[in-house]
Amino acid sequence: EVTIGIVRERLSKDDCNQGFLLDGFPRTVPQAEALEAILTDLGKKIDYVINIEVDSDILLERLTGRRICKDCGSTYHLVFNPPSQEGTCDKCGGELYQRADDNAETVGTRLQVNIEQSKPLLDFYQEKGYLRNIDGQQEINKVFGDVEELLGGLK
Repeated sequence: EVTIGIVRERLSKDDCNQGFLLDGFPRTVPQAEALEAILTDLGKKIDYVINIEVDSDILLERLTGRRICKDCGSTYHLVFNPPSQEGTCDKCGGELYQRADDNAETVGTRLQVNIEQSKPLLDFYQEKGYLRNIDGQQEINKVFGDVEELLGGLK
């Protein structure tokens, strides 16, 4: 209820009159139903629900590859942004570590829970005709371009 109240308050602001993008909300069908009621009250509507699709094995690789410097907090990724020297921060020479919640077991569990919880919501929006899937396994600039192209059609 608190989250729904925050969303209601935010969407009622003037800067949302020309459109808005929500990320991470709603997460459940009851929240989606509450959002529809909010939007009806505000005279607004959903144009699209964007689902960026990525294979769970690729997500696991992306999420478990993060490394953080113990000294300065700089972030690296073993595949996408590796340090020049393995285990050592390029900026300060500090030791890199993997957060406890970035290990394969924890991430795998988190992903499975997310997939199970997201399916009813995706089905809900698919039935309403709002759902648009974007291939998240492309280069990041292509993914961004696909989102921009989809949203650009709303002008």
